[in-house]
Amino acid sequence: MPSHSFDIVVRTRLLTFLLTAALAFAALVPAASPASAATQVCVLACDTLDPSQARQETFPVPNKDLNGRRVELHVSDADDMAWASIDNAVTGDSVWLDRSWDGGATWEGLLGKASVPSSWTGTRTLMYNVTDPRNHRRGLIRACGDAAGVGCTNWAYPTVCDTLCDGTSAGQAAGDDQPVPSTTLYGRTIRLHVDQKNAMAWASIESGGAGDEVWLDRSWDGGSTWPDGSSRGRTGTPSGATGTRTAMFATRDPRGLLYGGAVRACGREASHNEGSCTAWVRPVPTRARAAADALMTSYDPYNGWWPSSWWNSAATLASVIDFAKTTGTHDYDWVIARTFDRNKGVFAAGTRSSDAIEGHFISRSIDDSAWWAIAWLDAYDYTGDSRYLNEAATIANYVQQYWDTGSCGGGVWWDRERTYKNAVTNGQYLWLTTALHQRISGDTVWLQRAKTSAAWYRSSGMINSSGLVNDGLTSSCANNGSTVWSYNQGLAIGGFTELWKTTGDSAYLTTARTLADAAMSSSQLTVGGVLTESCDVGSASCDDNQKQFKGIFMRHFADLAKATGASGYQSYVQKQADTLWARDRSSTNTLGQRWAGTSPNQTDWRTQASALGALTAAAG
Repeated sequence: MPSHSFDIVVRTRLLTFLLTAALAFAALVPAASPASAATQVCVLACDTLDPSQARQETFPVPNKDLNGRRVELHVSDADDMAWASIDNAVTGDSVWLDRSWDGGATWEGLLGKASVPSSWTGTRTLMYNVTDPRNHRRGLIRACGDAAGVGCTNWAYPTVCDTLCDGTSAGQAAGDDQPVPSTTLYGRTIRLHVDQKNAMAWASIESGGAGDEVWLDRSWDGGSTWPDGSSRGRTGTPSGATGTRTAMFATRDPRGLLYGGAVRACGREASHNEGSCTAWVRPVPTRARAAADALMTSYDPYNGWWPSSWWNSAATLASVIDFAKTTGTHDYDWVIARTFDRNKGVFAAGTRSSDAIEGHFISRSIDDSAWWAIAWLDAYDYTGDSRYLNEAATIANYVQQYWDTGSCGGGVWWDRERTYKNAVTNGQYLWLTTALHQRISGDTVWLQRAKTSAAWYRSSGMINSSGLVNDGLTSSCANNGSTVWSYNQGLAIGGFTELWKTTGDSAYLTTARTLADAAMSSSQLTVGGVLTESCDVGSASCDDNQKQFKGIFMRHFADLAKATGASGYQSYVQKQADTLWARDRSSTNTLGQRWAGTSPNQTDWRTQASALGALTAAAG
């Protein structure tokens, strides 16, 4: 055999051996490659934002020294994003981010991988989101580099912190509530304990023996999934003991924009593999905050609304602002600007609403537009930011264009096609015109419009002989006898109450009281002392619009109760909050359509926002 042929054979066998060995070694060492293909995450911004746009720069973990290079993780908590850098480097060195959604067990690797160009000594990646509240995922992130070897920083934010942090001893709990029944397994009792004040939880196991285990599961979507929250604080019962408990774990992650986390207690008997768990629970720091936390799990931070209802999102934003104003809770302040910035532009029909949104929250639906004006006036009151007042005035001027004395002597049309004059649009208009006058120094125009609106409303015939507001007027300008909805009643109460406070004219207060008294006494709106829609009765169900009506009523009814100090009104407000909390709440603080708790009972973010309105009213 010629020598060169022999050399080829030897080299081929050697390469085969080395490749086989390398593959075997790779199977033993975690590779710095994606566990799965990374899907773009959008929160306050989308992945791949340039770091020059970061609003903040912090360094939550130590740098990694990698063969003399410095690999660094940079985080902007204000943006909820991170980027990585490498310095003291040479051409060809690289840096990237890893991001994990399951506590670091697997990760999306090589995010934003960047290599050091010729003649440079360092580079950086683009920015990526740390967590994903839009999809109820809490993330971990780290910076990694390749410089004659691969190395990574520690994962950032493995510990959740609110008022207290994961791992705090249960001995520091401010109370020990056990909100759901315990579970049993082979004679062991497994309990879930909650520190309601601090929204912390821990688990315990008792009546057992050595080797028994207990832990918490934590979920950010109400118990549907818990990829990063399995087996929190897993603890074994020591020799000679009959039970043990975990440390405490937080259920809110404000830094990651995750609220309303749910927990359950689980345990295992030492000689068996199967476990048993309690029901899922969300803590209750206060009734209103518990409702707000659960509501916020449905908010889409990237698109800045509650998908997918346009006017309902406006009314829900108002309920969140009312909650913040009333309770002094600032966790959701960022939602106001986010909603404004993401939605003030133009959207094609079918994107935000079945109607096109033409800019400034305006569409052909006059009442939809007015709900946004009300929300921005609330935002102005809460923040003092004049852009919200200006936006509300812009929308109100649009609504004003549809005040028409040529039909029924006045009133605002419900839609651009001028097909219907109804209670909701004119109740909104009365409240808006009064509210703008209250907030614009030296105004006389909006005040005159408010007075004209009030006079027209009282004479329009929409208020029937029982003091209830029917839905609207016929084409011949008569009361159409259509359904009495709570939000129409509430808007009228609120509008006349505000105009009385503004002018001191007792006639307006008399009208507001008449409307309020009728709502409390009529079986069309109150059944057994509980506010009830016609679609809350029997086997009926409410549509997505109707689900939110009662909360709007409660907001305006509570304003009258507060302005007058009347004990009957205040008792009615408290009755609604007490009833829905006792009869209409799940262990995860979801609140349904039927405050009396009867079936069938619908539950979604609209019913949650409506109930929040009642709980906020009682808190105030």
